[in-house]
Amino acid sequence: MSSQVGRRRGEGAKLAVMLFVLLAAFLGSFLIGRYPVAPDTVLAILLSKVFPLQPTWSETMDTVVMKVRLPRIAAGMLVGGALAVSGAAFQNLFRNPLASPSILGASWGAGFGAVLGMILHLPWLWIQALAFFFGLFAVFCTVCISSFFGNKSMVTLVLGGMVVSAFYQALIFALKYVADPMDTLPAITFWLMGGFTKTTLSEVAWALPPIAVALAALYAARWQINVLGVGEEEAHTMGINVKLTRALVLVGATLMTAAAVSVGGVIQWVGLVVPHIARMLVGADFAALFPASLLIGGAYLVLMDNLSRSLFSLDIQVGIFTALIGAPFFVFLLAKTRKGWG
Repeated sequence: MSSQVGRRRGEGAKLAVMLFVLLAAFLGSFLIGRYPVAPDTVLAILLSKVFPLQPTWSETMDTVVMKVRLPRIAAGMLVGGALAVSGAAFQNLFRNPLASPSILGASWGAGFGAVLGMILHLPWLWIQALAFFFGLFAVFCTVCISSFFGNKSMVTLVLGGMVVSAFYQALIFALKYVADPMDTLPAITFWLMGGFTKTTLSEVAWALPPIAVALAALYAARWQINVLGVGEEEAHTMGINVKLTRALVLVGATLMTAAAVSVGGVIQWVGLVVPHIARMLVGADFAALFPASLLIGGAYLVLMDNLSRSLFSLDIQVGIFTALIGAPFFVFLLAKTRKGWG
């Protein structure tokens, strides 16, 4: 009993440190950029949106903080946390360390929806809506393929996701082939790299409700999800409704993935790498893995976005950095955990 209490205290201390790192990344990110803004000015501008403070800063500073940096930072925290929790949930459900948010086709389905909206020259809000809808529809197609063959195993579901992902990638290539090479094609290519260059607070606010609902649902069922990760037979023995829990994970993780892609494009590796980092720090218990993935994912993507907009004179899409850093780091993780996963 005492060892369990000690373990929980240790997890709590680690989560507190992760929260501090996330807050530090949030506040520190306002100071990074080509236009310098003092820390006290940043704090005053943020507080002025809540309290009636007399402005002592220029309108340019207000614009930089509220319309340029805050949307990117908020989007990075939201998308990073959502993708990381989705990856942790899928890895737990499939009991596979290589599972990621794109495993059932949600990422590329959402990508197709956004590209279709760009081809049709729709307003950005409609492009987001199409990305969200096709992300969900792609997973629905995956489930239908699995059910069509009368095999509801996890392996068939994953194979169906591979088919759907390949199909939507082919559709994206076809749309890029007919896109206007002077206008639409560069926008499509830029968006598919994944990033927050043109993200606004309204777009973040649009994606927040579905992500918040999915996070709440997964956290409420954290104990059932944790037992399901051990095995379906054990879950049945303990009286858990396996079908309902599995459906909850599929719907919740897909909802977050579709919403995240609709905001930041197709950002790879976050949902694959971050859960492994969290698992190394707090263990495989989903009750601790959930908040750890959420906090680390948010901080990780914010820091990657800081690199993408500060290392070079050009603003490089953050999806490039997550791949360049995530891929070799994942090799390092495999080397560290080659004796087993769990």
